[in-house]
Amino acid sequence: MSATFDAIKSKNMHLKKTVLLITLFASIINLNAQLQKTTSIKQKVVFIIVDGIAYDMIVNNPSPRLDEIAGEGSITQAYVGGLKEGYSETPTISAVGYNSLLTGVWANKHNVWGNSIKDPNYNYPTIFRLFKDQYPNGKTAVFSTWLDNRTKLIGEGLDQTRAVEVDYKFDGYELDTIRFPHDAKREYIKNIDALVAKEAAFTIKTQAPDLSWVYLEYSDDMGHGYGDSPQLTAAIKYEDSLIGSIYDAVKFREQSHQEDWLFLVTTDHGRSPKDGKHHGGQTDRERSTWIVTNSKNTNTYFDTQIPAIVDLLPTMTSFLNLDVAKDIRSEWDGVSLIDPVDFINVQAEVLDNRLHLEWETLGNKNTQVSILITNTNDKKLGGKDNYTKIGQTSLGSERFDIVLKKGKKLPVKILLQTENTTQNVWIISNN
Repeated sequence: MSATFDAIKSKNMHLKKTVLLITLFASIINLNAQLQKTTSIKQKVVFIIVDGIAYDMIVNNPSPRLDEIAGEGSITQAYVGGLKEGYSETPTISAVGYNSLLTGVWANKHNVWGNSIKDPNYNYPTIFRLFKDQYPNGKTAVFSTWLDNRTKLIGEGLDQTRAVEVDYKFDGYELDTIRFPHDAKREYIKNIDALVAKEAAFTIKTQAPDLSWVYLEYSDDMGHGYGDSPQLTAAIKYEDSLIGSIYDAVKFREQSHQEDWLFLVTTDHGRSPKDGKHHGGQTDRERSTWIVTNSKNTNTYFDTQIPAIVDLLPTMTSFLNLDVAKDIRSEWDGVSLIDPVDFINVQAEVLDNRLHLEWETLGNKNTQVSILITNTNDKKLGGKDNYTKIGQTSLGSERFDIVLKKGKKLPVKILLQTENTTQNVWIISNN
């Protein structure tokens, strides 16, 4: 009896040791995965906003370094300003455009309407918040001629942004009037841009932040001061050379460290059609911008359509393999420029309790698209919206109609979803 008991006891101890070893091995695998997730990021992004250069200016003025980047990747005309004369119409103003890029949504959501940046709605997170959510130990950087980009738009250290931090920061030089005495011809901004670009190139080359934002201002100043002019042409070429120096640092990292870099350059608005001195309105030239990238993997949407500034955030999250929550993705007004896109340009209206939807198909016309509605907009206040599916149809139909039940609340927002694409639209009621 004792021998039998000892055998059972020995067997149980052996089983416990085996379970312990399996548990320990699983923990090591999980820890290794977490370390890779937070420290081994080989995909890296640099996005540059060079202020106030309309698309026709890039096409018609010398910019050899941008031409070089576009030659290795691609260039497209783009736009800012939201839905013209619609619910998402957005001023073609600098900080407004920056925030549309950072959040992937128009001003009706992010709530930045001017350069004063009075009350951003941080419930629509920036690319910096999304990146840090997944890679808390990943490195971010801001190189900027304007301090507010970090402190107000990104909202570094604020409770509303869950105290998001930027690891490398080179900005606020416009406040240093000793080092950069302010002059009427804005030469001090030109000098600050040069310093910003130099610091960006050096930091990228030596430290390789995973996500970097570079902002250059001088071109916009020359636009305001001189409009369409030799001075603005010279400023574009100057900024182009600074962008080239940053791109050289990226190329060095790619060649020396086997890293994969996405390089994106854009502008925040165009210029007034009369003389190029102003912006802020909804004329075609004020809305007309551009995107240059080194990516060789742009999609049909980028290649054949006119994308928007809000498309850059979904592009960056895709490249960085960020796992973004569905309730955040469902609010984006943009789509990726490197992933398959099934449809674009969703429009909706309600007339006499009949919901009418239209869209433009880019993918397989036989693909089924689901239609979901909600009668709340709780995301605006930091909550979540519950969507109900009301039907589906083929993409090729490019329309959907349904009679809504009388006495029920009208839907506030609509989602159209396929495996590749989610697009949202707010309801325009004609009742």
